[in-house]
Amino acid sequence: MCDEWTAADNDRELGPLTRRGFTIAAAAAGAAVLLPSPANALAVKGRDVTVRTPDGSADAYFVAPAKGKHPGVLVWPDVMGLRPAFRQMADRLAQSGYAVLTVNQFYRSTRAPFLQPGESFDQPAVRQRIEPFRKALTSEGTTRDGAAFVAFLDAQPEVDTRRGIGTTGYCMGGPMMMRTAAAVPERVRAGASFHGGGLASDGPDSPLLLVPKMKGRYLFAVAENDDARAPEDKEKLRAAFDAAKLPVEIGVYPGTLHGWCPPDSRAYNPALAERAWSRLLATLSLTL
Repeated sequence: MCDEWTAADNDRELGPLTRRGFTIAAAAAGAAVLLPSPANALAVKGRDVTVRTPDGSADAYFVAPAKGKHPGVLVWPDVMGLRPAFRQMADRLAQSGYAVLTVNQFYRSTRAPFLQPGESFDQPAVRQRIEPFRKALTSEGTTRDGAAFVAFLDAQPEVDTRRGIGTTGYCMGGPMMMRTAAAVPERVRAGASFHGGGLASDGPDSPLLLVPKMKGRYLFAVAENDDARAPEDKEKLRAAFDAAKLPVEIGVYPGTLHGWCPPDSRAYNPALAERAWSRLLATLSLTL
């Protein structure tokens, strides 16, 4: 999960984020990020939505193919929240035939987006700003949110409720994906975590303990530096899914840093992000 250790890794591998580097990053973030479109991409329509939860009203982005009904997918963003990069990722997933809800997990504290172009979690001032948002989140609150977001998806005319729902999580969204899958196992039948953190902790609310409640097929794409810090986590996950007799793909992506998948991340690795995206599509298609 993103923390000061992640920032230190990025500084060591990518160089310090200087004032000049910040200016360059801001300019890059302000430009359009052109992700490849899938073959035979469907026309899609997106809209900003508000989702009622037991704890309030969450702002979110919903996008789906312009015609027909499709499996729903709930996306939990990384620590930098719902922003243009995740909207583009949602559009791309919808072009492949899914009805996608990407949420602002910090809705209790702020609306999204809450960062300026070029701002990064690597910057101490940004971490200080986000930390109160993180403290307002609890495992119980995330579980309530996940159930509410799945119910919202099922209520949309673009969603085919005869088919299962998928959920994905990036960084801190990895545990949120697992909590959602365990909260609504009758609906969630596929999940994916990308550079997720805290998945196999030793605490009483560890996501690892939820695996027996989950159903369907799962993907865990692990950053190389995350694996180096906690190499036993992937083995704990594999053992839990094997015991639950659930199909799972767990892989460490060599040469990647935490956060390599979102296209506006400082650690973005285009080639390996595409490999992870292809495994996401395979996971969803096999189950949904």
